[in-house]
Amino acid sequence: MTVDLQRLRASLLAEPPTGQVVLEDGALGEPLTPAAVLFPIILRDAGHTVLLTQRTAHLRDHAGQISFPGGRVEAHDATPMDTALRETEEEIGLSRERVEILGFLPEYRTGTGFRVTPVVALVTPPFDLQPDPFEVAEIFEVPLSFLLDPANHQQHSLHYRGALRNYFAMPYGDYFIWGATAGMIRSLTERLGLLRAA
Repeated sequence: MTVDLQRLRASLLAEPPTGQVVLEDGALGEPLTPAAVLFPIILRDAGHTVLLTQRTAHLRDHAGQISFPGGRVEAHDATPMDTALRETEEEIGLSRERVEILGFLPEYRTGTGFRVTPVVALVTPPFDLQPDPFEVAEIFEVPLSFLLDPANHQQHSLHYRGALRNYFAMPYGDYFIWGATAGMIRSLTERLGLLRAA
């Protein structure tokens, strides 16, 4: 399965989302901590990939999980795009000069108290990455076609805060992509109309 970049761009929101929300199972009510992530699609000749990170095991939030680069909105960030680009530079050393913003996915509200703006972007190689050893244990890439194929979207559940929560996962080799990251990938899959064809 290949993804046409024009179709991808057309499926996204042109501005940071207002009113469009994806709720994770168990998402908390207000107030939520605002955050933003970069959904980086790498333009590889052999097929586009998505760059992901594995968080270090000692972090307070989402330790050890697979995630997009990103984090909490800081007071000096003018937009969610600024947050996503700043956090990406800090976490993995990817220069914003290599990044072309395509658009936005609906705000994603997590069961752990965050409201996340996903910023979808194209990244043009070559680039040199410098992971922050405090936050990032590993950087890797997964084929975009794999992540957007509904056949690779598994449904799981776990007990969290006294309730059974349902979530999506996309296992890839030794990597277990789940939670908010998988939820945002699922959101893009849905906006591209791929779920109806599944």
